[in-house]
Parts: sequence; structure tokens; C-alpha cells
Amino acid sequence: MRLPAPTIRLRMTALYGVVFLITGAVLLTLGYLLVRHNLDTGANVRAVRQQLQKLGILPSAGAPFFGRPFQFRPGSPEAGIFAVARAQVRANALHRLLIEYLAALGLMTAVSVVAGWLLAGRALAPLRHITATARRVSGENLGERIALSGPADELRELADTFDGMLARLDNAFQSQRHFVANASHELRTPLAIMRTEVDVALADPDASRKELREMGEAVRETIDRCERLLESLLMLARSEAAAGGEEPVDLASLAADCITDLRARAGQMHVHVRDDLEPAWTLGDPSLLERMIANLIDNGIRHNERGGFLLVRTRGSAGGTELTVANGGPVIDPALAQELTEPFLRLDRGRDGFGLGLSIVRSVVQAHGGRIAVSAPDQGGLEVNIDLPGAGVIAPKRTPRALTKS
Repeated sequence: MRLPAPTIRLRMTALYGVVFLITGAVLLTLGYLLVRHNLDTGANVRAVRQQLQKLGILPSAGAPFFGRPFQFRPGSPEAGIFAVARAQVRANALHRLLIEYLAALGLMTAVSVVAGWLLAGRALAPLRHITATARRVSGENLGERIALSGPADELRELADTFDGMLARLDNAFQSQRHFVANASHELRTPLAIMRTEVDVALADPDASRKELREMGEAVRETIDRCERLLESLLMLARSEAAAGGEEPVDLASLAADCITDLRARAGQMHVHVRDDLEPAWTLGDPSLLERMIANLIDNGIRHNERGGFLLVRTRGSAGGTELTVANGGPVIDPALAQELTEPFLRLDRGRDGFGLGLSIVRSVVQAHGGRIAVSAPDQGGLEVNIDLPGAGVIAPKRTPRALTKS
């Protein structure tokens, strides 16, 4: 006969039964000892006397014995009979009490085992639901969640933790699929260029050194472009799958560093940079947040016009932080501005870039639980507003810098 598997439910049931058996045995043992102690006292003399009176050994209650009230003389035969009868009554009572206690203990132990089995099954029902969901989940349906209801106990915490893990896995799988799809789509053109350059060179047996060098330079330039593309795609995938590693970050400090790094480039484009930075603390990954701000500033410089402006502003409170990057430039259709955060969408195909800058910004914002809004002012250019949760840190205000020409 095969024994049942030692499941948690079976172990809990056995534990309930053993605990009840031990506590019940202790309780009944104490009761048995108390009853025996009471039987050893004079409280049971009346019962013994009544038993002897029924047997005709003693006169009826209240009747005189040889003209005197009923008394036993020490060492008399009546005293011996009374002692024997008293011991017999005591033994019979204790024996009957022991049998009744054992029967009650066995019955209540069986009831406790059945009740423990039912209670354990009810308590572990959410765990079976969690197990069933875990078995159904695969790479194709990571969007399924346990969504366990009920009190906020350990099982609810386990289910919520499992749901959070599924959400992170879902984001990671989606990021991987996006990376593969985007890379395969964008790498076709540079690979085709390299193949064409190599095929043309190989097809001409009399190709000169100059032609071969030009072919090599074209291939090298295309390879550099592929490296920049892969770097952007990897950053996009990392930002989409970002989770954990949060620490307090001041967006104003990051923005000031990014402005310093890109100020020379803004000077080459004759873009006037102005910053209005107040402490804006949030929780997140510093490297991703810095890349987010750098992409916004770089995008504002790249798609600006000669003599245009670039404004970087931060505001913060204990409840939330705000980052605004606005730049001048040509007039943009407001409907199209809302779509600029989609991957590989570019307004000007002739300019260098892959259309991933704002896509990375959006992914970083979403990974940090924030919101992004892109608008196109009537006077031209673009304005990006980002709201992120605050870190609960309020620092003294920083004096805004004056308009600075680069």
C-alpha cells in the first residue's frame, strides 16, 4: 500500500491531531488525578455507607446501632468491611472514569483531525491557486496574474510578490522581442550597404587601390553606424526592463552635468542654453535618469535651428518632481509630436540619428512610474514635460541661472 505524499496539508493535519492529543491527554490526566484525590478524602464515605446499607451490613441511615448513633470501633469487623467497600467503590469509579476519559479523548482526537484537515485545506486553497497559475504561465501568456483577494496575510504577500515577478518577466520578454525586432529591421540597411560595397569591389578584378580604400571607408562608416545603433537598442532594452536598484537622485544635479557636457555642441549649433534648476529629488537608477536627460538635451540641440534656444527646468516637492526641456526649431504638427516617442520615428530622415532618443526617454520614464507629455508650441520647436514620483526629500531652492549664450 502506497503512503500518501507528505503534503503541507497532511503535515498540518497531523500536527493538529498530535497537539490536540497531547493537550487533551494532559487535561484529562489532571482531571483524573483531581477525582482520585477527592475520592481519597472523606467525601465518599456517604456513598460507601449507602452501599453497605443496601447490602444489609449496616442499619439504615439515622438508625441507632445498639442504642447509639452509628460508629465504627477501630479494629472492629465493621470497620474492615467499610474500608474494603470504600476501596471497591473508589476502584470502580476510577476505572469507569478512565474508560470514559479515553473514549472522549479518542473521539475528540478524531474530530480534531477531521477539522484540522478541513481547516488546512481552506487555509491552503490560495496556495493551490498560486500553484495552478504558476503552471499555466509560460512565455506566451506572461500577462496572466494571480490577483489574490482576501486579507493581507502571508499568502496574499506571496501572491503579490509572484505577480510582481511576472510583471518584471513580462517586461523583460517584451523588451527582448522589441530588441530583436528593431535590430533585425534597422540592421538590414547597413548590412545591405556593406554587402553592396563588397560585391562591387569583388566584381571588378581591376579595382584600384583608391576604389578599394573607398570601399573600406564606406564599410567602416557603416560598421560605426551599426555600433551606435546597437548601443541605442541596448539602452532602449535596458530602460524597458529597468527594475530595482532605486536610490534618491536629484534631477537638477544630473541636468546641470548634462548641460555642461553638451554646452560645446550647443555652441557649435549657435543654440542659446538657459537652465532654471531647482532641487528635484526622485527614486531611480541614476545612470538611466542621466541618459534620459542627456537624450532630451541632445534631441533639443540636434533638431533646433541656428540661433534657437534650449530651456531645461526642474521643479521638485515631496510628492513629485517635474522636468521640462523645451527647444526652438521648425513648426511641428501637434498630432505628429505625440508620436515622436515611438521607436525609429524621425521628422528629418536626412539628419543623423535613429529615432530612438525619445523612445529611450519614454521607456525610462515608464520604468520609474512617471508620465511624459510631448507638445509642439505654435511658435515652433518641441516641449517635453516629465513628471516623476518624488523621493520625499525637500532641499533648499537653488538660484536660477541667467540666460547664457553658448
